[in-house]
Amino acid sequence: MTAATREAPVRDRAVTELLALGGRVLPLLRQWVAAEPECGTARALLLLMTADRLDDATLKEELAIAYRYAAAEGERETSLVYGVFLHTHRQYRMTADHLMAHFARWPADETAGLLLGAFPSCEDAAYRAYGDALVEEHAALAGPDNWPWTGWLAVTRAEQGRVREAYDLAEHALDLHPRSGVAAHALAHAGHELGTGPVSVAFLDEWLAVDPQAVQVRHLNWHAALQSIACGDFPEARRRADTALSRTDVGMRAATNWRLLLVGQDPAGRSDPAHVRELLAEPGGTAEIFHTFNLALALAVEAATDDLDALARRAAADDRPDYRDVLAPVVRALAHITAGRPRAAVGLLNALGEKAERIGGVRVEREIIQDTLARALVDAGEPERAATLLHHRTTTRHHHTYESLLLTERPPVP
Repeated sequence: MTAATREAPVRDRAVTELLALGGRVLPLLRQWVAAEPECGTARALLLLMTADRLDDATLKEELAIAYRYAAAEGERETSLVYGVFLHTHRQYRMTADHLMAHFARWPADETAGLLLGAFPSCEDAAYRAYGDALVEEHAALAGPDNWPWTGWLAVTRAEQGRVREAYDLAEHALDLHPRSGVAAHALAHAGHELGTGPVSVAFLDEWLAVDPQAVQVRHLNWHAALQSIACGDFPEARRRADTALSRTDVGMRAATNWRLLLVGQDPAGRSDPAHVRELLAEPGGTAEIFHTFNLALALAVEAATDDLDALARRAAADDRPDYRDVLAPVVRALAHITAGRPRAAVGLLNALGEKAERIGGVRVEREIIQDTLARALVDAGEPERAATLLHHRTTTRHHHTYESLLLTERPPVP
């Protein structure tokens, strides 16, 4: 931190740290609230970062206080706090609708940009497209030297498959502000698509070493584990998963372990099947499709075929089309693979086609469905089809040991 940064008002330091997703964000937000207890913006941003630790009644009460104070600050602040209220209550479509109106009045508002994740969280292709267009528009308005918007544009380009653009934008954002967590994350996504392997791992380790408490520390370590898998350093992938991921990181653990199992490698520390069942039984267990998919992966790692069959039946009976038409066949395919029926899994996954994108998550995360199909094709005696499926990856990624092993005619470890 430079002397100029240390001398900046606490509110400016808190917002900068929040935009960067830095490790000092909570102390700085609390310091801001203590210095300006009647600042609704400060209170709302602190709640944005701590909402998961509060029960619904407390969260609603605290946000009502923040909203009341924000009303005395101005229309922009009131609008921002209302957006935080919607986002923390997981009302993502309403948040996205509100953001479109907010940005129309206050273009390129950096603080409101913290809520942009609402668009992909809507689990609706139209909303994702609205979000992409909004980021493109307001990044242009902010200009190329605005590091928060450049970082968000890098994330958008990575999700659009414009990987080289994403990489360059992320590097530019990091040149402008080396501690940008959004840009570091975008670079990890682009590096995955390019197969940068050890280069990406080295960058992430160096970046995290400066701020070991960064908001995304576990997620970025997960990206590093994936890069280790990509270049065949499986012991390092297991080590990182076991040291960096906690018991609550069920999805990232499962995604790491399923990839390892698909190429015949021992997994890292596993999740407790009973814990996974408990998570599925909770009210939020099937509230979001991608979260449910991650729990299904955790069951697949444990070869819990019966549990997967039950979850597939539950998804097939769901009124929501994405659960019925996408999640159910994916989970049923996982059940077939754990039961040693790869050909049945091929039929289900191959029939999905582009509908697999509706499983949610981001490209790096959804790619595991394609990995599973490739493994099933090889195990079903169709390695040529598997090679065609992964051709774009084996020919464009610098490090692709993982893909090569997916195409190896060897059954995965049960």
